[in-house]
Amino acid sequence: MLTLDKIYSAKYVLKQIIRETDIIRAPKINPDADIYLKTENLQITGSFKVRGAYFRMSRLSAEEKAKGVIACSAGNHAQGVALAAAKNGIKSIICLPDSAPISKIEATKSYGAEICLVKGVYDDAYAEALRQRDEYGYTFIHPFDDEDVIAGQGTIGLELLEQIPDMEAVIIPIGGGGLISGVAFAIKKLNPDIKVYGVQASGAPSMFNSIRDNKIERLESVSTIADGIAVKEPGENTYNLISEYVDDIVTVTDDEISAAILALMEQQKLVTEGAGAVSVAAAMFNKVPVKGKKTVCLLSGGNIDVTILSRVIKRGLLMSGRSCSMNIELIDKPGQLMDVSRIIAELGGNVTSIHHERANEGSAVNGCYLRIVLETRNYDHIEQIRQALTDAGFKILNIN
Repeated sequence: MLTLDKIYSAKYVLKQIIRETDIIRAPKINPDADIYLKTENLQITGSFKVRGAYFRMSRLSAEEKAKGVIACSAGNHAQGVALAAAKNGIKSIICLPDSAPISKIEATKSYGAEICLVKGVYDDAYAEALRQRDEYGYTFIHPFDDEDVIAGQGTIGLELLEQIPDMEAVIIPIGGGGLISGVAFAIKKLNPDIKVYGVQASGAPSMFNSIRDNKIERLESVSTIADGIAVKEPGENTYNLISEYVDDIVTVTDDEISAAILALMEQQKLVTEGAGAVSVAAAMFNKVPVKGKKTVCLLSGGNIDVTILSRVIKRGLLMSGRSCSMNIELIDKPGQLMDVSRIIAELGGNVTSIHHERANEGSAVNGCYLRIVLETRNYDHIEQIRQALTDAGFKILNIN
């Protein structure tokens, strides 16, 4: 049974190991709400996962510690288990799919774990971890469906109640559900009036679907930039706790997640991974009713793969109206390109790319097309430029 006593016990055990992460006010995220950020992206190992992993291992028997532990993960759980094992003097083996980013493999190694690369995907790594557990007697450290792990994550709820005792709502990412289960349990037991909202990526809505249909459901596949919460099937413990203690679950798209990552970088100087930014995306795009409420967005992690960061930023710029491309039909005569450039410049747009080509078969003989990429301020700015070009007689075929 998960109890408040167990969560308070976890807080005591973790006191000398983890950081009590800061709360930062973020008024620009949603001007209609009073938004605060709980910065678990600045936790040791770069995510909240070390809380649950360390507390779980602190409760192992001497015999279990001597045999060692095993886990499977492609990211944050791997690093949390590796560090927790090293702190407790326990041997750790982490099964990773061979497709895992090199940066995450090396980060896990740096905490002292033994790496076992498994051909295939996460499910193959999971199966191999269970096989080694049965063969060698290791203790399997589950990433979310374990009451000790959930209790460790629940210490965030205790911190929130101390840091912002008058908060009215909290928004929390959901993958397998370990984080929100612990935090929601702690908060609702101590102050049931606080609203707890969960967020999943629309490309991996396993808990969203399960709660909606009142039964645990497994997805055939998942596809999202929020790889940290791309879980096909929720846990039994987490499903039951979320059913009882979470007020609502919503989903956000990859474009919305990208916009949230960009907003956190620009406005708060904080780097988050996709999973860590879904709570902010939910607040930014009014997916949950936070208008006028003192609301905390939990940033669960900051371990974004730098190889995709530029693509995420590009999507975030497009989503927030900071970048756009226009296809314009012109008459092929001198001065047309100059006129387009002048109008854009006068309105404060910045041209970053331009492609000019003659008309195709079926178009006017003296026609041509201009594809132009701009840096803009927002969607209103894009509309001003579009209107000015239209008023000047230019035909805009589409805007992306």
